[in-house]
Amino acid sequence: MSDTYAKRRLRLTQQMGSGIAIIPNAPEMRRNGDADYPYRFDSSFYYLTGFPEPESVLVLVSGDAPQSILFCREKDIEREIWDGYRHGPEAAREHFGFDSAHPISELDQQLALLMENQEAVYYPMGADAGWDQRMLRLREEVQKKTRSGVRAPDEMRDVRALINEMRLFKDAHEIALMRRAAAISASAHRRAMQFVRAGAYEYEVEAELLHEFCRNGARHPAYTSIVAGGANACVLHYVANDAKLKKSDLLLIDAGCEYRGYASDITRTFPVGGKFTGAKKDVYEIVLAAQLEAIRAAMPGNSWDDPHQAALRVLIQGFMDLRLCKGTVDSILEDGSYKKYYMHRTGHWLGMDVHDVGEYKSDEKWRSLEPGMVLTVEPGCYIRPADDVPRALWNIGIRIEDDVAITGSGHEVLTDGAPKTVRDIEELMGKP
Repeated sequence: MSDTYAKRRLRLTQQMGSGIAIIPNAPEMRRNGDADYPYRFDSSFYYLTGFPEPESVLVLVSGDAPQSILFCREKDIEREIWDGYRHGPEAAREHFGFDSAHPISELDQQLALLMENQEAVYYPMGADAGWDQRMLRLREEVQKKTRSGVRAPDEMRDVRALINEMRLFKDAHEIALMRRAAAISASAHRRAMQFVRAGAYEYEVEAELLHEFCRNGARHPAYTSIVAGGANACVLHYVANDAKLKKSDLLLIDAGCEYRGYASDITRTFPVGGKFTGAKKDVYEIVLAAQLEAIRAAMPGNSWDDPHQAALRVLIQGFMDLRLCKGTVDSILEDGSYKKYYMHRTGHWLGMDVHDVGEYKSDEKWRSLEPGMVLTVEPGCYIRPADDVPRALWNIGIRIEDDVAITGSGHEVLTDGAPKTVRDIEELMGKP
């Protein structure tokens, strides 16, 4: 794998022109008292290095002889007794394929030298005020040497513009990791469907999800799990997960694991009592039809917006059939009255981050879908009580979400292991 990361670093330096790139890893974060949050590396740093330790910085120097330099913690046996193994600069250089590696304590001194006579400095501008100040201070140090014939960088540029475009296109190894993350998460959703029962609390269902993640090697969720029964499903980012479930409830679960740095993101909605009935079944079938139509539109050559528009037209027709919206599909699209029941877009990029990096438009136009892109497809319907809403539809919240990889000939639904048709869900929930 070190060769893969080295190729990514070389590709980035080739896009930079004359310059130096500085990509810091994420800091450790204090939770409370003497306890830290579980450490999670910065996605772009890890994408370029594969190096998992905090207190580390990647420096890339472009030119005829490009350099890849790591700054990291030194070996420290005393700290390793308490906190675990550290590679140290020499082992990190050898194991991860850097041209050189140095103690993190030398970073500012070395950067002041490496920035000399470079045209531009690339770093994550605006991401951290401390780093913004640090870059300005170091550039000022170089500026003081102008009488000695040393030139300071003329420009500060945001390195994320280059890295994000690289990360948008997943290679075969990345797709394989995302396929595994999706399979683990699909298994967790199946487990939740078989576990759920009236009288259980939402957090008990969440525990089943987390258990399935962890026992399959995915130690952490990719985001805080949403386990929302009944009216709670009409809160898009509901995370309290503390309500008792009733037999008549629909349960919306939006949950996915992170596996080796890559996220999955699945939403399923199903009846606590095991059977779809009445208005809940009617609304569910509308959302499912919209999702299937959106997935069909997730094809190479189509625009990013095509799946969303495909879902919208199906949803709007459904809202008209339910007497939630009045007019024609086109008039409702134009006046936006559907947004009372469907207020978000149909998906987002997926990768190392659950809302992954990458532009959605290019030159003010929706960009085309291309092989290697991975997106979610997640239409929904959220009906709150209102005087103009039939009472049978009150407090119905439904979302169905899958992870879709664009391929050369079409697409692959990575998360198809999680049941979503009425028949498949009821059959699974009916098993002992």
